[in-house]
Amino acid sequence: MSRVRIVGGQWRSRLLDVAHVQGLRPTPDRVRETLFNWLGQDLDGQHCLDLFAGTGILGFEAASRGAAGVVLVERDPRAFDALHKTAKTLQASQVEIVRGDAVRFAQTTPRRFDGVFLDPPYKQGWIERVEPWLDRIVQPDGWLYVEAEAPVTRLGHWHTVKQGHAGQVHFHLMRGSDA
Repeated sequence: MSRVRIVGGQWRSRLLDVAHVQGLRPTPDRVRETLFNWLGQDLDGQHCLDLFAGTGILGFEAASRGAAGVVLVERDPRAFDALHKTAKTLQASQVEIVRGDAVRFAQTTPRRFDGVFLDPPYKQGWIERVEPWLDRIVQPDGWLYVEAEAPVTRLGHWHTVKQGHAGQVHFHLMRGSDA
């Protein structure tokens, strides 16, 4: 089993096991460092959603940096089990793990989040499928983090305010036009 490291916050340097799931690609350390520099190192009081959790590294990183609540949504049973083991090991009581389809979750959850991580499997149209539901799950003044195989400039009224590229990963911090 491979491992991924939390880069900041209370669990800094903790290694998390990565389940053997085809297509699972944890966000690289350098990309996460950049993202949390953009967001500010301290996420105290924020509520975050990791909609395509996979390893959960983005959500656990947010919890490590003070997020009050983090919801991880994952449909693969092996990845889901690994997320539970990680949450138990870290004693991450602020992390809620939901097994299910990301689009269905976005369509049905009554909750809104300060920040949403979108790092779906590549070349399967997931970003386009979840796009119509972004306004109902992200607070109007919230942020959206998107990883994709190609640059993303807009998703509905969400527009890219910062972006980077590392290997095959294009990563973006987006804000709503109204924010």
